[in-house]
Amino acid sequence: MPGNNHKSRTSNKVMTLFVCFLAALAGLLFGLDIGVIAGALPFIAKDFNVTAHQQEWIVSSMMFGAAVGAVGSGWMSSRLGRKKSLMAGAILFVIGSLWSAGATSPEMLIAARVVLGLAVGVASYTAPLYLSEIAPEKIRGSMISLYQLMITIGILAAYLSDTAFSDAGAWRWMLGIITIPAVLLLIGVFFLPNSPRWLAAKGDFRSAERVLSRLRDTSEQAKRELDEIRESLKIKQSGWQLFQSNSNFRRAVFLGVLLQVMQQFTGMNVIMYYAPKIFEIAGFANTTQQMWGTVIVGLVNVLATFIAIGLVDRWGRKPTLLLGFLVMALGMGILGTMLHIGIHSQEAQYFAVAMLLMFIIGFAMSAGPLIWVLCSEIQPLKGRDFGITVSTATNWIANMIVGATFLTMLNTLGNAPTFWVYAGLNVFFILLTLALIPETKNVSLEHIERNLMSGKKLRDIGQK
Repeated sequence: MPGNNHKSRTSNKVMTLFVCFLAALAGLLFGLDIGVIAGALPFIAKDFNVTAHQQEWIVSSMMFGAAVGAVGSGWMSSRLGRKKSLMAGAILFVIGSLWSAGATSPEMLIAARVVLGLAVGVASYTAPLYLSEIAPEKIRGSMISLYQLMITIGILAAYLSDTAFSDAGAWRWMLGIITIPAVLLLIGVFFLPNSPRWLAAKGDFRSAERVLSRLRDTSEQAKRELDEIRESLKIKQSGWQLFQSNSNFRRAVFLGVLLQVMQQFTGMNVIMYYAPKIFEIAGFANTTQQMWGTVIVGLVNVLATFIAIGLVDRWGRKPTLLLGFLVMALGMGILGTMLHIGIHSQEAQYFAVAMLLMFIIGFAMSAGPLIWVLCSEIQPLKGRDFGITVSTATNWIANMIVGATFLTMLNTLGNAPTFWVYAGLNVFFILLTLALIPETKNVSLEHIERNLMSGKKLRDIGQK
């Protein structure tokens, strides 16, 4: 019997890791579609002869689609389930990638990127939600951080692909090759189980227990977790009704919105979308230098995400966020100062790049993964779909604003003041984290919910 129990536990752990990894593949496609435009944009601008403003729209149209996709995902994820939502996202990734590669005008490319945005919106909403509901509480932060790691790997893969195709200026291949992982995700999603929390919310407790028993070490753990889910389901209102009637739920929605605004206005996606342009500003004139500089950005982004995976369930969410915002403020502030003084030597160029990479390390180890972790943890079960819909849509609206204003800010404020603005915002986010953000490591979703609904201060809802 002990041998059978050991085999069962090993099998369950393998199953849990497989499920989490496969769901996180949605993050890979998310990252590919974020990263690919950075290298493709200069060649698209040349082929279609587009203005800086049109370039901003080509970049930000995906974020518009993502905001719409995130809003629609709330309804779809609640009605059809997390698994079928991921499947729909994979289909949209395939369609959008092929359409982007075949675009014959800027307007067609913008429309195709809106479709890709819909896919990204579905993925960015559903994957962290699914992972938070599947993963055991002791590794929940690490599993959701794995999703962020897959995003960074996707961005790096896009930068490498862009660099490989840049000599020929083959931007259509840059955009079209994403179809391959999209098809793989579509196949893989068929093997995922439904979320036990979604099944329980639909009244199918037998199936929920069956899934939990495949994912937890013992049947006792599965039953105990199912009992906690049953208890949290006793709140009868859901979504918009709960938002209208319950001020504590409104606080959770507000916190999710704030977290996503903080993540986007760090300035990270400015670097992701316009990396070659930033390297040009820093004095790297030729395309090869700019493209390889972009690859280094992507590589550092991936490696620094491992810091988050290592710290999130040990050190905690809040201390890691505070350190990250401090590092980002210093990186952006010093880079802005370098641009103000003037970059006149090779040493100054490399120092500016070092500050840029320091900023990326700060983001990848903190706000990048941890905002998604927190947003998936703080919403009560009966309002989770609505709360995460609102916060994810906010992410993409804020993302669109950042993507659609960066070149304009450079042209109106100047290079140095633009980076100083983002440095100042990161300092402000340190204060907001101290005042409002809770610590949620090693605390069950149901316990966080009880603290929230009992009226505890937002920064205290993770207390045991």
